Amino acid sequence: MTMTTATTMAVLLKPMISAQRLLLFQTQKHTSIIAQQPKQHGSLLVASSVRQSDNYCQNLVDEFDPNIPIEKALTPPSSWYTDPSFFDFELHRVFYRGWQAVGYTEQIKNPRDFFTGRLGNVEFLVCRDDDGKIHAFHNVCRHHASLVASGNGQKSCFVCPYHGWTYGLDGALLKATRMNRIQNFDVNEFGLKLLNQEADDTVGSEWLGSCSEFLGANGVDSSLSYLCRRVYDIECNWKVFCDNYLDGGYHVPYAHKGLASGLNLNSYSTTTYEKVSIQSCDGDSTESEDDIDRLGSKALYAFIYPNFMINRYGPWMDTNLVLPLGPRKCQVIFDYFIETHLKDDKDFIERSLVDSERVQIEDTKLCEGVQRGLETPAYSSGRYAPTVENAMHHFHQLLHDILKE
Repeated sequence: MTMTTATTMAVLLKPMISAQRLLLFQTQKHTSIIAQQPKQHGSLLVASSVRQSDNYCQNLVDEFDPNIPIEKALTPPSSWYTDPSFFDFELHRVFYRGWQAVGYTEQIKNPRDFFTGRLGNVEFLVCRDDDGKIHAFHNVCRHHASLVASGNGQKSCFVCPYHGWTYGLDGALLKATRMNRIQNFDVNEFGLKLLNQEADDTVGSEWLGSCSEFLGANGVDSSLSYLCRRVYDIECNWKVFCDNYLDGGYHVPYAHKGLASGLNLNSYSTTTYEKVSIQSCDGDSTESEDDIDRLGSKALYAFIYPNFMINRYGPWMDTNLVLPLGPRKCQVIFDYFIETHLKDDKDFIERSLVDSERVQIEDTKLCEGVQRGLETPAYSSGRYAPTVENAMHHFHQLLHDILKE
């Protein structure tokens, strides 16, 4: 394994899932900026407000008891999905600690390739320099905080669109325009904030735990070819999307009738690991022998806490990355892979992507409807279906554990 860590964030490179390596970063625990830099006047009030907010959020955390058996348990309160203070608290506890997926090295397979992204309030930039080395930075200009780059593509350097400050692919500040009379300014101290990298072979086992070999033995490997990416902005809290994924196929016969026709839902099973849950279901295809079956004989759905999914079915695999953007907004990134012998079958690929798109549209409607319901005064907590929703319960237990630390 080739992996990297950092003092504030890191990019983990790991030969998993496909020939394209998965990129992750890590943000270490830190105090909110307002608490770190209290103003001289009113600093006691600021610090007190931060403590009060933390205490308030801890009280919300305590409204869910992870030790109650699923047969008797209530789901987390609606405030976990709607409260802005809780969302900020959650970002620091869940997403600014531990390893977080950000993309694949396939996105930066050539020198000068780059891509950008956002996780909570962290804007990041990943690129490959002319020597083939991968770099990761905070995507923020050191002059007046403009975002330096957007989207993805190829660049020989990064020029800030605001005032033209220019940075090399290694993050060094190459040019600061119209600064000829400035004093106490060291250009070497004003490069892009680095996400420094060094080897650490413990991260893979931390992220996947004991299910790594199981996934590899069930088709989640490096033999697949990368196809394309689809991005969905959804008006719901990020956990709503995860909960929907983790309901053990409960919603499939009601919301995804086309998908349900290709699955034997009576065979649905769920296994939980340390920070992973795996749902599996046998196929029930009615397609002719001459037609290629998109779903195949078995479908596998792996959820890697807190926000990454791997779906392996027939000749296909797709991964889903759920990025929290606000208390009631998230972005879900789908990356599609296919077995190599089918990568040039354009008709089959197009039909399959249309089928997948239909399912995502159906899920978007469900999730946005749930979010609206969570925001009403009619709902506080719900119940679990004990025979099917144990992966969801496992997810909520993991959340509670990290939120209580």
